[in-house]
Amino acid sequence: MPLSTSFGSLLATLASEARDALPKPSLVNASQITSLPLEGSLTVIALVFLGALIASKLCTRLSIPANLGVLLLGVAITPDAALLRPEGAETLHVVSLSMLLFYAGLSSNLRQLHRLLRHELMLAIGGVMISSVLLGLVIWLISHGHANWSLGQVGLPLSVCFLIAATLGSTDAGVTLSVLKTVQHSMPARVKHLIELESSVNDPAAILFLLVVLGLSSQGFSDDLSLLKAIAVNLQSFLKSIGSGILVGLILTYVAKFIFNEMIVNRDQVLVVGMALALSSYGLLTLIGGSGFITAYVTGAFLANNIYNNAHITPELLENSFETFNSLMEMLVFLLFGLLFNPMHLGAYIVPGVLISLCLMLVVRPISILAFQPWSPLTSRETVLLSWCGLRGAVPLALSYTVVHALPRLPSLSEVQVEAVGQAVENLIFVI
Repeated sequence: MPLSTSFGSLLATLASEARDALPKPSLVNASQITSLPLEGSLTVIALVFLGALIASKLCTRLSIPANLGVLLLGVAITPDAALLRPEGAETLHVVSLSMLLFYAGLSSNLRQLHRLLRHELMLAIGGVMISSVLLGLVIWLISHGHANWSLGQVGLPLSVCFLIAATLGSTDAGVTLSVLKTVQHSMPARVKHLIELESSVNDPAAILFLLVVLGLSSQGFSDDLSLLKAIAVNLQSFLKSIGSGILVGLILTYVAKFIFNEMIVNRDQVLVVGMALALSSYGLLTLIGGSGFITAYVTGAFLANNIYNNAHITPELLENSFETFNSLMEMLVFLLFGLLFNPMHLGAYIVPGVLISLCLMLVVRPISILAFQPWSPLTSRETVLLSWCGLRGAVPLALSYTVVHALPRLPSLSEVQVEAVGQAVENLIFVI
């Protein structure tokens, strides 16, 4: 499929959702958009993307994260309610998250890090687990200490706190690599390599942790036997996700290797093949009941660490070819979250959100790094620097959809509580 067709389909999906949206007060009048023909809707969407680009540029000049401008632009377009329907946004978020994880896999060049690999895998996997558990406890304590912002509840249930923490457990590969490019000459080389691999590997670790928490939280426990049974069932599901992801990733890697060696005639076709692999890896495993996001990452990682007979195909070319499209997917995730976000109750979550953020930066992240210092080849100064490099990006925003949609399955929440807790999840993740 030509790239222009893929991007056109994406715009067409956005246009369709924009036309079908209910009239709501906003800076971009939704009732006017619904009355526009397809051509007019596409023009509005094009202007939104252009506005996102301008917002990114302005933020860069002000030395603040570019994606923050995109996020705020989405909120400004619809200050009272969402312009897009959640169903359409869910589809777009699945596509974009698959692409982001595929790119994270492409960024995992293990051959460059063989000396630091053991320590880095400990950080990327063990660090996610430690930070997610600690952050979940922090969110639970703060939520019970600020009962007035939980909309009538005593506090958020512990299971919901761990779900929020799981979405925030990983650092973001795209944002991290973008920042590292601006400071690469002043950053110690091995610290830079460690940060690159950590940000690439811990995305699937966070998703696996989220799947485990979702599985455990979706079941009620009446006795110790039920708890042990639930843990066993979720461990089986956990291993199934990893095993099936590796298997499908290997199969697609061999298919891609044949295509790259025998069918690619110029570098422009690499992006098209990459997009097809990212989407098919998610779709195939989801159809058979596994985690498509894990497979998207594994497929990208296998491609990045493979050897090709075609002299034009290198891991660096694969990563560079996909970098621009990855930036577009990041922008889309931030823009979608802003469009769907309702800031009406945001004020009640600013204080707890800031407190959680400070705990994440100053307590949780350093502990998750220092816990592995006995096995670290880094000096104490380098470890302190590494503990400050915990950038979050588009993945937590995309995973927040998964958490909100999973809330009705939690036995600890009544139907009345689901809406309020979902609002708390979105607002907290927005602030953090």
